[in-house]
Amino acid sequence: MDNHLIDTLNIPEHIAIIMDGNGRWATQRGKPRTFGHKEGVNAVQRTVEAAAELGVRYITLFGFSTENWKRSHEEVSELMGLLKMYLKSKTSEMHKNNVRLTVIGDRSRLDKEIVRLIENAETLTKDNDKLHVQVALSYSGRYDITQAVQTLARAAVDGKINPDDIDETVFSSALQTNGVPDPDLLIRTSGEKRISNFLLWQCAYSEYYFTDTYWPDFGKDDLVEAIRVYSKRDRRFGAVTDKTNVS
Repeated sequence: MDNHLIDTLNIPEHIAIIMDGNGRWATQRGKPRTFGHKEGVNAVQRTVEAAAELGVRYITLFGFSTENWKRSHEEVSELMGLLKMYLKSKTSEMHKNNVRLTVIGDRSRLDKEIVRLIENAETLTKDNDKLHVQVALSYSGRYDITQAVQTLARAAVDGKINPDDIDETVFSSALQTNGVPDPDLLIRTSGEKRISNFLLWQCAYSEYYFTDTYWPDFGKDDLVEAIRVYSKRDRRFGAVTDKTNVS
């Protein structure tokens, strides 16, 4: 990779990634879908390392959606097993590299051992500040918005908040991503061009980048290319800038 190119990039503070295409990648090679998920774990490692090297401060990975529970028992079990393996083998390494790990999503549906491993990882890495890796597990944007509404409704019933005081800032504070800035860039692999119920509120003004690359093949060069495209965009957040010719 050309270091001069990297030096000219506008590095996003927060990148969100929909890691798609594991199953199709495996099928094209005559392998079971679970083989693709295993290779996808390696792509996670490469991408996290590349993000830290490039100076990204936050990265959110869509690991498992609420809709993914509808998949076969074999595939779900394989995914949960890979998650356990990753948490057991990589938590200490992330801590050593000053990386913070947090998990968003509905933990009530996760195995108790997985919840314990998540809590241990979050506690161990809570003070790390080089890169914040946020993993969405058993997560959907609608779930996140619904639980935020429930949280604020309970607070209003208990007299802790006046409904008239609920604005975008207050609402955002009730989301599970509270404390993490909204994504600047959303990447989806595998050629699909939708966000699949991911960070619906948070990605209101994110830049979207879609690539045909399947997730198991994704690496630093792909991440840099996504950032290169992002760097050329004029983010106006609904306003008109001096660089924009709008009559």
